[in-house]
Amino acid sequence: MSYSFDTLKLHAGYDPKDHNHAVSVPIYQTTAYTLETVKRSDDLFYFDSSDALYTRLSNPTSDALEARLIALHKGATGAVSLASGMAAVTYALLNVTAGSGRILATARSYGGSVDSLEQVFSEFGVKYDLVEDPDDVSSFEKSIREDTKVIFIESISNPNATILDIEEIARVAHKHNIPLIVDNTIATPYLLNPFDFGADVVVYSATKGLSGHGNVVAGAIVENNKFDWNNGKFPQFSGKPYFLRSQQQKLRSYQEVFPETPFTGRIRSIYLNYLGACIAPFSAYLVILGIETLSERIAKQVSNAEKIVEFLETRPEVLWVKHPHAKGSRYAALAKKYFPKGAGAILSFGLKGDANTRRKFLEAVKVFSLQANIGDAKSLIINPSVTTHIELNPKLQKAADILPETIRLSVGLEDANDLIEDLKQSFDVAFHEK
Repeated sequence: MSYSFDTLKLHAGYDPKDHNHAVSVPIYQTTAYTLETVKRSDDLFYFDSSDALYTRLSNPTSDALEARLIALHKGATGAVSLASGMAAVTYALLNVTAGSGRILATARSYGGSVDSLEQVFSEFGVKYDLVEDPDDVSSFEKSIREDTKVIFIESISNPNATILDIEEIARVAHKHNIPLIVDNTIATPYLLNPFDFGADVVVYSATKGLSGHGNVVAGAIVENNKFDWNNGKFPQFSGKPYFLRSQQQKLRSYQEVFPETPFTGRIRSIYLNYLGACIAPFSAYLVILGIETLSERIAKQVSNAEKIVEFLETRPEVLWVKHPHAKGSRYAALAKKYFPKGAGAILSFGLKGDANTRRKFLEAVKVFSLQANIGDAKSLIINPSVTTHIELNPKLQKAADILPETIRLSVGLEDANDLIEDLKQSFDVAFHEK
């Protein structure tokens, strides 16, 4: 049978009969696994078996999480779960560049992702370019150089909830024989499956909407094995390292060993194995629990966010509101195409006044929580220019359209009226109390 998203998020990738009939996915809190026989040991160490060998590489709990993520992304063939969203971004980009070439990205990505291009990838011999106008697809094409290896974008940006034309950007990437990697953290697979629009690899900070309760740090990379890694630009996939040899001592490439999952297979055998950002079994369990309520949470959060957008547009203290649901948003048409169920629960607005006004406003909230996370079941608030995006210099902040007056909201599951009342009283404190 072909099951729907809401059935898959509860059942995919797990059979109780394989786990002592446990209804809930067990937490396999173990370092290693009994090899039993020399034959089984050989099969494991020579990649002829996918059974768990050592928890740094795989674990039955994280295996269930990865299988579920594959099922929730129609067309996906492989996934690898990691210790954080930044590990997912870093490993994916390291895997595609392998110490050379350039990354083409936008300044609108998460501040840590953007700054890592300078602080981390430059140390590995990888350069980068930032698209001048991400809303103009031709800007991507103009920015591609001979040694560009990948285009990296976010499906919904943080904090301004901008949307890029993923399908057209994928077309540009494939025209130049490079993959498109999409960070789908804010959207989650409930709102968008980037593979439907040409993405080749999808990355997540599972810390955010996927888990949804602010209680775990985790990441994930998902692939669909449609990109041609043998097109001449990515020799790292066709190389035959000694450790991939067969039991008959024949040298093999990543594509020979992982025919359906060359991208995540290489990440698991190289970056996860040697850099070691493995997800803990308990963390994988918490992400699985979060995914079980993914649809219900995101749908309610989107509904709340849209109500708050409408409220903020009526307030004299507000300079502007940025979200595809806002009046006159330039992203309304793209939201209709890519996000028919709503364009996420992250939004920003400009607050009149000075830094002291912003301080008073932020410290006055009672239901919203002043913190740097997003995608929590609880509603969060922050001023990005001096917190979450503080590592970006003034030029990059301007390119990302993060102004000093920007206030970001991550809307949660509370009653929308209570959230609106909380904002009302915070406006009163900031603008009317002496």
